[in-house]
Amino acid sequence: MVSAGDFRNGITLEIDGQVVQILEFQHVKPGKGAAFVRTKLKNVINGGVVERTFRPTEKFPAARIDRVDMQYLYEDGDLYNFMDMNTYEQVALNKDIVGDALKFVKENETVKVCSYNGNVFSVEAPLFVELEITDTEPGFKGDTATGATKPAIVETGAQISVPLFVNQGDKVKIDTRTGEYLSRA
Repeated sequence: MVSAGDFRNGITLEIDGQVVQILEFQHVKPGKGAAFVRTKLKNVINGGVVERTFRPTEKFPAARIDRVDMQYLYEDGDLYNFMDMNTYEQVALNKDIVGDALKFVKENETVKVCSYNGNVFSVEAPLFVELEITDTEPGFKGDTATGATKPAIVETGAQISVPLFVNQGDKVKIDTRTGEYLSRA
């Protein structure tokens, strides 16, 4: 059981028969009255997002989420195909379930497929990936403004902002949660 006072981002709970994940939470202590916890909850099955408040003493059972390492094989129209690394069983997931999770993932890379009671509800990309820059404008000599960035396209087709010194053909390390450039690989 998890009390509302111990809520953290990413925790998955069962609330009123629904499996929800905490997207945001805020402990509020008003000048008058009792403290409460304001949350933004995402239903992991249907994707709906709601805002709710709780008393800090309310308790909810943690939901058991299965995360299985699977290899991303290929895209076929609106279906994305994955293979379980242990059983070699293949699974095709709809574009609605995958969402933007594969924005920075190349074919044959390992991802985590999340399910609840056998129903897959999301795909988690690795935290960091190394990708090659396929298109960007060249940097100019003397163009050394602090923190200046330029748009670049990586090999998966996603667009990111990179520092001016990064050129086409360079490999870069990217944080998949934020889509930010971290360093050259």
